Amino acid sequence: MSATPQLFSPLTIRGVTLKNRVVLSPLCMYSADSGVATDWQFAHLSAFARGGVGLVFAEATAVEPKGRITPKCLGIWTDAQAEALKPTTRFIESMGSVPGLQIAHAGRKASASPPWDGGKPLPIGDTSWGDPSWEVVGPSAVPLAEGWQTPHAMSETDIGEMVGAFADAARRAVVAGFKVLEIHGAHGYLIHSFLSPLSNQRNDAYGGDRAGRMRFALEVTEAVRAAWPEDLPLFFRVSAVDGKGWEIEDSVALSRELKARGVDVVDCSAGGISGAPAFRAKDDGSPAKSGDRPLGFQVPYAEQVRTEADIKTMAVGRIIEARQAEAILAEGRADLIGIGRELMYDPFWTLHAAEVLDQENAQAGWPDQYRWAIVRRADLGAGATRPGV
Repeated sequence: MSATPQLFSPLTIRGVTLKNRVVLSPLCMYSADSGVATDWQFAHLSAFARGGVGLVFAEATAVEPKGRITPKCLGIWTDAQAEALKPTTRFIESMGSVPGLQIAHAGRKASASPPWDGGKPLPIGDTSWGDPSWEVVGPSAVPLAEGWQTPHAMSETDIGEMVGAFADAARRAVVAGFKVLEIHGAHGYLIHSFLSPLSNQRNDAYGGDRAGRMRFALEVTEAVRAAWPEDLPLFFRVSAVDGKGWEIEDSVALSRELKARGVDVVDCSAGGISGAPAFRAKDDGSPAKSGDRPLGFQVPYAEQVRTEADIKTMAVGRIIEARQAEAILAEGRADLIGIGRELMYDPFWTLHAAEVLDQENAQAGWPDQYRWAIVRRADLGAGATRPGV
């Protein structure tokens, strides 16, 4: 193993340098107050910065009130919401990490309860989770699943206003101090629902063939790139396949168009276009279990998009071990490693991975406030390394 594993090699994208290739994937916390960040967001995100993660993404952040998944989701449609995020971005940068924000609109999957309440659709006007729930929107009047709202089909005027909302969110993200921005175009949310022929049954310029179905995503990207500083990176998250009419070849074609419009990294996830949310049930109605999927099950999507669209990619999907992550990078299958649940389980995964990969002076990554004690712990023979991380 070289002194500097690929996982810990810096990566410069435009004017931003990441100290390593570990990325905290956006993780919804369902803990905001009318879209405003609370102490929970600070405590949650600061842990990963202290844990040495190179790029720390805040959760999916709504560009308008109706864009929230739940009434407790984070938003950035007001200046006050942007101001509330400043302490978090400042702290992340103080730890040598880069703060990132994912801007999103939940579309027809909005107005639901949090996952610990089953992620159920809420009746319009329900106040059990704070703000009253609302009418959902989408490309067509096609509900997510039985029991979910039939969305209001957006007019071309609605679409234009939504493109503007994404651009306004990008401008506020700059004010809030974020240095990387990601557009959420996956998991059945609004942009993905325009891409899929299952949810998009329009017969105008925003529907029909693949070019028409991609139009909204590309207009959002153009508007966001124009509003986002030229020297800061722009990511785009895709569901590389959804099993319902959008396949990897479509994602490659989309990625080429995104690259032409200034996207720097494609974040390759999958699924989510129809049926109950993944945390509720599988297609056959049985409980969903992450263990049903093999390690790195979505990595091939990142590899194919990277190769065929000639763009940087981020791999996600049950990447849980340091050597597994290192192999993905060393084999040229992706440029970044996105980790979610494993980092929630162990916010210091990155620092432990440095030890597992025998990075030279691995303990240097710990904050000063911790390092003196961590070094002493190792000297006492307490077993600082964690096989299998």
